[in-house]
Amino acid sequence: MKEKTRLAVAVAGIAFADILIFVQMGFEASLYTSATKANKMLDGDLIVVDRQFQSLSTTKSFSRDRLYQVLSYSGVKSVSSIYTGMGQWKNAQTDINRAIMIWGIEPDGASFKLPELRRNASELKLLNSALFDLASRPEYGNVAESIQKQGQIEASLNRRDVLVSGLFNLGTSFTADGNVIVGDSTFLRLFPGRQAYEVDVGLIQLKPGVNPISMRAQLSMGLPKDIKIFTKEEFVAAERHYVESGGTIGFIFGLGVIVGFIVGIVIVYQILYTDVANHLPEYATLKAMGYGDKYFIGVLMQEALLLAAFGFIPGYLVSVGIYQIAYVATLLPIGMTVERAVHVFLLTVVMCTFSGAIALGKLQSADPADVF
Repeated sequence: MKEKTRLAVAVAGIAFADILIFVQMGFEASLYTSATKANKMLDGDLIVVDRQFQSLSTTKSFSRDRLYQVLSYSGVKSVSSIYTGMGQWKNAQTDINRAIMIWGIEPDGASFKLPELRRNASELKLLNSALFDLASRPEYGNVAESIQKQGQIEASLNRRDVLVSGLFNLGTSFTADGNVIVGDSTFLRLFPGRQAYEVDVGLIQLKPGVNPISMRAQLSMGLPKDIKIFTKEEFVAAERHYVESGGTIGFIFGLGVIVGFIVGIVIVYQILYTDVANHLPEYATLKAMGYGDKYFIGVLMQEALLLAAFGFIPGYLVSVGIYQIAYVATLLPIGMTVERAVHVFLLTVVMCTFSGAIALGKLQSADPADVF
């Protein structure tokens, strides 16, 4: 009974460490996924932003003239622009205002690769018309349900009345709990301080067969240095780099993984050390019988690997449940992946093996003279 209790405590300890690592890695991955989703959905071969660009959520405006200059290059098919700004959405049920990301697009131009947007783009030609992100947090009200039932609803955005006539699916992030897409004319009405010639993002569509990297180099060399031009992949990578290096949230999650790993090492070490100490006379007897260090190393490593396997399974299952709860509560893209499960299992094996190596010192101190 005592051995079963000790095994249960050992498995629970390793499972706890695995859960801690899973949760930190899961939220870190959701941070990067949500932060770069809008970047990935942009419908352009090349992306133009201000030269001081760091993140899409904090980008600065640049002159639309730069996009007109881009059109003079033979490999360019078309250009379009996007305005961005944080606005205030009023919940019709509670009368509470909540910050929301507002995207102003050219209804006839490229913007986001969203099927729903293509179907409803004509609606945005109308002044004060808007589309609402159905993946927004519920604090904005029963917007999606109302639109699905009624076809369109009236709403208050930046203290102005708008008609929400459609839905799209972009998703929340750590910086935006919801999204609204409007036409460029409506955007300028919602933000009267903004100038029409100052845009936040420029999208360049290239002609078939044109190499984006070569064209980017050509444009960067020929255009003024007050803008930056990225390929789609570079733009996504730049956003991720900003989150990884400039934000404290990513650092905190990474630190959590390290803490979980250290906690696991301490727990497994204490378990193995106690087990060795309790059976030290038996190990000393085996030494007296001629068993060498390799045998004892094998025994201890076997025990460490078995603990890793037994502890990982409940840790994995509980983490899947936590992911589901977190998704329902936050609507962030968090979920279990095969890659993450493999990584955590390997970390668990390393954790237990390392702890076994430390506990080996106690085992090697077993002296047959203490028994006889």
